[in-house]
Amino acid sequence: MKDIESIINDAYGDPTKLKDNTVKEAVWAVMEMLDKGKIRVAEPIGDEWKVNIWVKKAISMYFPIQEMKTIEIGPFEFHDKIPLKRNFAEAGVRVVPHAIARYGCFLEPGVIMMPSYVNLASYVGSGTMVDTWATVGSGAQIGQNVHLSGGVGIGGVLEPPQASPTIIEDGCFIGSRSIVVEGVRVRKEAVLGANVVLTKSTHIIDVTGEKEIRYKGEVPERSVVIPGSYIKKFPAGDYNVSCALIIGKRKESTNLKTSLNEALRDFQVAV
Repeated sequence: MKDIESIINDAYGDPTKLKDNTVKEAVWAVMEMLDKGKIRVAEPIGDEWKVNIWVKKAISMYFPIQEMKTIEIGPFEFHDKIPLKRNFAEAGVRVVPHAIARYGCFLEPGVIMMPSYVNLASYVGSGTMVDTWATVGSGAQIGQNVHLSGGVGIGGVLEPPQASPTIIEDGCFIGSRSIVVEGVRVRKEAVLGANVVLTKSTHIIDVTGEKEIRYKGEVPERSVVIPGSYIKKFPAGDYNVSCALIIGKRKESTNLKTSLNEALRDFQVAV
């Protein structure tokens, strides 16, 4: 592994080295390890996440060494550089037509993909449901027993290599049409109501106490979050700017299997 890491770090940023077969084989080895879940773009270390920068470098080097190919599956035809993921039965993953997972992503046993899309270098934990028309972007890290509801968009972050990917931790519920991008981290068992949009610059405001608490780039553990707005002054006047509001916490007494919807109903929030 250290040899592969050294080869990747030495070749990164120099397009001429991509012609070297040793470099190509190192890049292909990284992609195969990603596809089998042996390495990850980022991994939890205690309460924090470590970004494996050399792995992200290898991913960016993968595209230019791949050739465009026609992929035919029954009546369907694709033309791309990246193959599709295969052997779902062996992996213990349920994939409903027309779900697509790209080579280089890893799906733990017990993942369910409704008609949806999981991009390369992402990681999806066991028991997670990727619901209809949900998308998991390149390098995104999705925990176990997560529900990505219909139309959810989880953004990919491959560049720059040191940038943290978008992270949805274990037990989270992401409501319909919500968007989480730019390396935002949603901590364990948080609940996002429908249409919540989180970017690195989105104000995430805890309004449960006498004084507001503001976060950016991270949703605290077990938070219940809904879309909101705050007033911002501009030269032309005062206008409402979108934000996310933390309106409560999931109850310890609620069974996790049912609390996803119940947590929202407790606060009269749309799923």
